[in-house]
Amino acid sequence: IDIVAMVIAADEGVMPQTREHMEICTLLGVQHGFVVMTKTDMVDEEWLELAIDDIQTFTQGSFLEGQPIVPVSSVTGDGIPKFVETLQAICTGVPERKQTGLFRLPVDRVFTMKGFGTVITGSLVSGKIAVGETIMIYPSLIKSKVRGIQVHNESVEEAGPGMRTAINFQGLEKASVNRGEVISTPKSLKPSYMVDVSLHFLKSNRKPAKNRTKVRFHTGTSEVFGYLVLLDREELQPGEDIVAQLRLDTPVSLVRDDRFVIRSYSPVRTIGGGKVLNPVPPKHKRFQEGVMEGLKGLIDSPPEGVVSFHVQDADVAGVTFSDLIIMTNLPEKRLASITQALSSTREIMQIDKDTRLFVHKKVFEALQDNVASFLEKYHQAKPLKAGVSKEELKSKFPMKAADKLFSAV
Repeated sequence: IDIVAMVIAADEGVMPQTREHMEICTLLGVQHGFVVMTKTDMVDEEWLELAIDDIQTFTQGSFLEGQPIVPVSSVTGDGIPKFVETLQAICTGVPERKQTGLFRLPVDRVFTMKGFGTVITGSLVSGKIAVGETIMIYPSLIKSKVRGIQVHNESVEEAGPGMRTAINFQGLEKASVNRGEVISTPKSLKPSYMVDVSLHFLKSNRKPAKNRTKVRFHTGTSEVFGYLVLLDREELQPGEDIVAQLRLDTPVSLVRDDRFVIRSYSPVRTIGGGKVLNPVPPKHKRFQEGVMEGLKGLIDSPPEGVVSFHVQDADVAGVTFSDLIIMTNLPEKRLASITQALSSTREIMQIDKDTRLFVHKKVFEALQDNVASFLEKYHQAKPLKAGVSKEELKSKFPMKAADKLFSAV
């Protein structure tokens, strides 16, 4: 969300839902906006002044502090030109979104149009899409081709980040796409039932959250149920910031730094939110110091540190370049130069050129030591044998290790 117009009615003032909206905007990192005070025809001048004072108090310390408060009436039309003028002025100050990153469009509507077939609409969050390109729907992994694109009811050849976009697809059934799914390029995203996050638990919560609290996880346009796993404590106190793991009932396809909101299962209320640290993590054991250190390190490590951490964390299975893109949220060229720099210092090693699979130097060296130690013991136990067969040696190797890693070792 680039700009928020926070609507507050003059005759009612700041309501509980207004406070929740403000909390959600803060959790999503919204930075630009203004306040629209509606129903001004329902109150007198004195009341209007009191309502403005109330709003100024409410917005203190938030991203709306000091921003315009525009009184309007939809009945008389008063203030509407001022509203348009204020919005226009704020729009000119908002920086354009960078043309980098993966193409991603979270689906908010799916419908059929006569003569067009299935149409999907959503806000294009990153990257760009052009007519004729092949796309994939996540997490269902259905492929299709872009037949036509519209932005604000006008046909275009290409759409970029921040645009409200309608895409018409070739031979795609309406029933095969749902709100909450994400459209991207083939093999770029990965569905996962687990997400590592940095989480702010709102101060306004009346009671702590226990480990495995059932929550509603909102990200993009999706709402999925899941459990909040506290990795280093039994209870989370209001106002605390932590790293945690969410285990979900339905897979999601996310990228590092995606914003999210969590709401309580019942009654439904916003309780916290934050940023994704790792969209495809392994299942973590609780109270593991190494796990906690690694996750906390991801919050403010430089990109090189994030890449190195993920390669080392992948252990013998290694990590591919395409997985590193969603784990780091870096543009492809930037990530390529980082992996090249880390490879030249031998901190990481590219084991497979086709899949661009990387393993960490420490992992590689540990495997070498294990193999050397095994061979030494083998020769001591069987001095008359010429040596161990490659197949037998491989059977002693970790199951998850790639064939090319075995050959390189």
